[in-house]
Amino acid sequence: MSGRARLTLCSAAATLMASCALLPLVAPATWLVQAAFMLAIQSAAGAAARRVPLARPLTVAVQALVTLVMLTLVFAREQALVGLIPGPEAVRHFGDLLQSGADDVGRYAIPAPLSEGIRLMVIGAVLVIGLAVDTLAVTFRNAAPAGLPLLALYSVAAGLSDGAADWLWFLVAAAGYLVLLLAESRERLSQWGRVFGGSGRGPGGQPGPVAPVRTGRRIGMAALGVALVVPLLPLPAIQGGLLGATGAGVGAGNGGGGTISAVNPLVSLRDSLNVDEDQTVLTLRTNTSDLSDMYLRIVSLDDFDGTTWRPAKRHIVAVPDDFPSPTGLGPDVKRTEITTRIAAADGYAQDWLPMPYPPSGVQIKGNWRYEPVGMTLVGDHGQNTSGKTYQVTSLDVRPTAEQLAAAQNAPDSIRRDYTKVPDSLPSVVTQQAREITRGAANDYEKAVKLQDYFAVTGGFEYDTQVEVGSGPNAIARFLRDKQGFCVHFSFAMAAMARTLGIPARVAVGFAPGSPQADGSVAVGLKDAHAWPELYFEGVGWTRFEPTPTRGTTPTYTVPDSPGEALPAVPQTSRPADAAPSNAPSGSSGCSAREKKLDDCAGALPVGRSGEGGGGAPWYRIAAWTLLGGAALVLPMLPMLWRLRRRSARLASAQHSAAAAGAPPGRRDKAGAGGAAGNDAEPAVLLDEPVEEAGAAAGHVLAVWRELTDTAWDFGIEPDEALTPRRAAARIVRIGGLDEAADRSVHRVAGAVEQVLYAPEPRAEAGLADEVRTVRAALQEKADWTARVRAVVAPRSAVRALWDVADRWTALRTSWTARLTALVRRPSGQQGS
Repeated sequence: MSGRARLTLCSAAATLMASCALLPLVAPATWLVQAAFMLAIQSAAGAAARRVPLARPLTVAVQALVTLVMLTLVFAREQALVGLIPGPEAVRHFGDLLQSGADDVGRYAIPAPLSEGIRLMVIGAVLVIGLAVDTLAVTFRNAAPAGLPLLALYSVAAGLSDGAADWLWFLVAAAGYLVLLLAESRERLSQWGRVFGGSGRGPGGQPGPVAPVRTGRRIGMAALGVALVVPLLPLPAIQGGLLGATGAGVGAGNGGGGTISAVNPLVSLRDSLNVDEDQTVLTLRTNTSDLSDMYLRIVSLDDFDGTTWRPAKRHIVAVPDDFPSPTGLGPDVKRTEITTRIAAADGYAQDWLPMPYPPSGVQIKGNWRYEPVGMTLVGDHGQNTSGKTYQVTSLDVRPTAEQLAAAQNAPDSIRRDYTKVPDSLPSVVTQQAREITRGAANDYEKAVKLQDYFAVTGGFEYDTQVEVGSGPNAIARFLRDKQGFCVHFSFAMAAMARTLGIPARVAVGFAPGSPQADGSVAVGLKDAHAWPELYFEGVGWTRFEPTPTRGTTPTYTVPDSPGEALPAVPQTSRPADAAPSNAPSGSSGCSAREKKLDDCAGALPVGRSGEGGGGAPWYRIAAWTLLGGAALVLPMLPMLWRLRRRSARLASAQHSAAAAGAPPGRRDKAGAGGAAGNDAEPAVLLDEPVEEAGAAAGHVLAVWRELTDTAWDFGIEPDEALTPRRAAARIVRIGGLDEAADRSVHRVAGAVEQVLYAPEPRAEAGLADEVRTVRAALQEKADWTARVRAVVAPRSAVRALWDVADRWTALRTSWTARLTALVRRPSGQQGS
């Protein structure tokens, strides 16, 4: 098998090994067989295109086209032209499948069933990653960056999984990447001799070490060991969540204003309501005697696409000392300012701050930002609520029924944003809303009729075991079956209100908690709640409570209520505890990502955020993946560069291919502890600027450069003022080398002088083994810290920066000359 074919095979194998991290997420695992077959076809197409050969971009285009045809044949054959060519219908079908798959990911607990949408997502992801890896490692012959797509695939899978065997899948993925690197090294060095074929021979016929293989294996094993041990250490972690006790939050500020895209809380409120033992997450004390409106609001869901409600992307600013007056609140509405002191439990870590609505001021320590439209606070730079104690000044707004009934039309900006209803909403929702509100004289009466229909007269039952449901028919099914919990009631009422032209949104937070003997109020997971807010000009955003047996009915919705009476402290009713469903799928519990992020203590399963799928948006996942990959790769770059440079130099000395010598530069001059120029090594391996020179000189000078750099790695800095012979004596003296190593150093130095000054330069055999002998002697003399540094952070790796600087200078000079030649008219020529 040729080196390129071996590299192609290893590229596909590495992708498939990294894809194994997806196995715990989906059942059954038959998708992996199909992905492996399609990946093999994709790799074969690339191999055929490279054999023609086609240009590199055309090779990638051929593989992408073959991949698209395969996906069309498997998933959209009926919608495609001639069953193979993807047309507009096939593209729409792919979009529908991806949407369905995203919905299934949010709906099912892992392992999720292998629906058609999920199958397209996982197989498509494997093929896309496989194309990226093959392009980098084989087409462009650079396997090291191919680790980033593999890392992205593993990171996404690990982020969604909550299994205890994550370390095993990491080991499999890492092994695949190391195999890919080894295959690339063999393919590169095969043109320079049998470096990997067996032990070299030193003077006297003694076997020498196989440097690249043995060193690579040791480093690979050490890296895998460190990667497996570090996660076991007690390192700090960041937690968050919307309603749950722990987890990654729903958003974070960027520290400098800008915008915040609230990641939708795609976790299960039903699970919070069904916990066997309630957990107190917030404890509050307030100076009001009426707790009926003590709802702790976290975030509002503003966007409605016919399938779900989600937070909108909003601008955030610094937290003001005094909050502005709530939108739409007129001066005639009765209000009282109350103060509430809230303490969050140590385990309750989430990014958004629960507060009574509308707040007029907050006193809290830490990094927080203010979102003006929703009047909410969000943590910045990882800030969350865990263990926080804060004080909120808020308004207890008490409108009368008469004020709500007399409300004028809302401003155009609010009506435009908060009455949007997509065409996908079933017509039965609009029809039933009109039927329920028939005879109502104004928007207020319509809102009260809707609330009463759900809470009292409609025959609905409160049941936390009902699935949340998804898709455009979810609300219609709820109206038909008449069973659900706060998610269903708030979603349905807000949607119906919008069909009637009433601005509406959904709020997520906590219903009033339970008063305690010491005067405090305990808010637990079972108080997690969602409710609709409708807008009335002159009053602003107004709470309604359509969910039966939950929360409290607002006084301004009670018939003939003057809005003045103070109701008794509510006794919040809660459903009887029930065990969560044991079904492996179909659970509206946590999606895989929220399980991994410990975000399952409860929040509203309200679909996907922004334009992306559930959980964190794709750009945040991509950014963190690239950041994590860079954090892993960057510290290893000096070591990887030095290993590659050593292998190339020593390989050049064992091969009879033509060599090139570099012109003397400002740092590398003939003689001086580095003998000649810029290594005088083959440009194809060393990527250094070279000019033609004798093969003998090129090989010898490459070995001399390696010897001096090896000594530099162990602390013997090269002295460019010395001749090769004096430089060799200096290395022997400072390194304290024995007699054998002394002979090896001087033999290489003598070979350098011979090729520089002899009338007919010729290379000597065995110089690479002499360098290995010197390196072994230096390792033996050095302590363990010096040995580790020589491998992990070699001093001579600074030459990489010098190479970049030299290349940049040469490139700039070249382009300057070209531009000058274009601008200046040759002497003696006249303009046309």
